[in-house]
Formats: sequence, C-alpha cells, structure tokens
Amino acid sequence: MMRKFLVLILCLVFGSLQLQAQVNPIKIEEKKANNRITFYAVNKTFTPYDVLFEVKGKNFRQSAARPRWIHVPATSRVNLKTVILFRDKQPVFTKSLKVNDSLSRRALKKEYEKLDVPLPKIKPKKQITIYSTTDCATCDSIVSKLTVDNYLFRNILLSEQPEVKEQLGKFLAKSPEAMDSISNPIISLGGKLYSWIASYEQLQEELNRE
Repeated sequence: MMRKFLVLILCLVFGSLQLQAQVNPIKIEEKKANNRITFYAVNKTFTPYDVLFEVKGKNFRQSAARPRWIHVPATSRVNLKTVILFRDKQPVFTKSLKVNDSLSRRALKKEYEKLDVPLPKIKPKKQITIYSTTDCATCDSIVSKLTVDNYLFRNILLSEQPEVKEQLGKFLAKSPEAMDSISNPIISLGGKLYSWIASYEQLQEELNRE
C-alpha cells in the first residue's frame, strides 16, 4: 500500500514538473556565427516578462559580470548573451533560465526585435455559425466584424450548401427562392437559431445573454 502511495506521489511530482516545462512562456534560441554563440529570449506571448539567464561550462569565454534580470517585451526576441568560443575547442555548457511576470524597474531593458505573432482567436461563450446569402449586406457586415475582432466562428454560404438551405427553409417556412433573398443572416448561437438579428450589436447582446 505504501509503495503504491509513493509511486502515485512521484507520478504527480513528475507530471507537475513536466507541465511546468511545457508552459514556460520564454524559449531560448541559439545562433552560432564564426567563433561566437548568441543566445536569444523569444517571447511569442502577449505578456511581458523579466528573465534571468545563465550559461556555465568550458571552452568559451563570457563576460565576468554578474547575470542580471533582463526585460523581454511581449511578442519579441531579445539578445541575452554572447559567448566567444575557444579556437579548435568544442564548447560544453549548460543553460539556466528563470522567468518572472512581476516586472521590476531594475531589469535591464535592451533593444529587441518585434515578432509578428497573430492575435489569439476569441472563443465565444456560445458557438457561432452564420448562414448567409450572396446579396445579404447585413451578413457581410456581421461576418466582417467577427473577423476583425478575431472570433472563432463558422460562415456558411447557403448558395454553396443547398441541402442546408433546404433544411433552414423548412424551419423558417420559406421557399428556396425566398431563402435566396433574405436580408438578415440566419445565426446559430449555441445551437439556437435566430433570424431577426440584423446587426453586430444585436449579435453581441444575444451572445452575452445568460
């Protein structure tokens, strides 16, 4: 019984350490050129961090100054350190990295390269599906604003999905011809259909309604 308990504890500890390693927001990149290795902190998140980076080993030379916390802005790449390699020697080193989201005024602020990282998609409270027609200006407006605001949603053009158009026509008691001329989109929010929503503001109201 005690052995099973210890195994369970070890699994939990190992799983926790593994999870921490996976979620580290800062990645270290190495770039070797001539007799130098440059280490960069790469932050592809939208949160700034301070990092403390150290390199220890042999067959290279580095600054004797004490390592300092360095500020790494959101979506950026920062040069942390450059080491000079000894000629005809293979460098052997270990790296350590500490990351802190509590930013300090004392952290060293260096020049950085801004990364082109796309904004994360917004997952709405209710799944959004827009059923639109070719000539529906309201449909285009709502779809455009959902796209600009980076929402996750589906947009189904009824002219390309005749079987879906037929099913929706039965629900709305409209003929296929009438479905081609609807002025508002048919919108599904969490599986519930709406045929009266005519603006992005109305969509937001229904989307946030409990």
